Amino acid sequence: MSCPCQNPPAAEAGKKETKPERYVSFVGLDCDAKAAELMRHIRRYIDDPAHSNAFWEYFKKKAEGGSGPRPDDLFLVHSNLNQIRELFEDKADPEALALLDRIEQECC
Repeated sequence: MSCPCQNPPAAEAGKKETKPERYVSFVGLDCDAKAAELMRHIRRYIDDPAHSNAFWEYFKKKAEGGSGPRPDDLFLVHSNLNQIRELFEDKADPEALALLDRIEQECC
């Protein structure tokens, strides 16, 4: 029996794939680069003491490996989706929210 991810059904063999399928492969999604870009959006706000709080200070410490091994950016984003969404909604940042939605759909 062959793997469906390597051998599409005959009816779909001639169709061109227009959107990467995250459940088959993460190839071409560049999730690490998207997560790094999102972290830049996050840091733009939380590095300013006027916009930080105890949670974001903990987040910064965790991102730097201050409470154990340094996690990668995608793990941090995935683990804190709701808090990140709230931050961008509070700051009315549609560009960052769109990137967060894309990462959530394609990478998490």
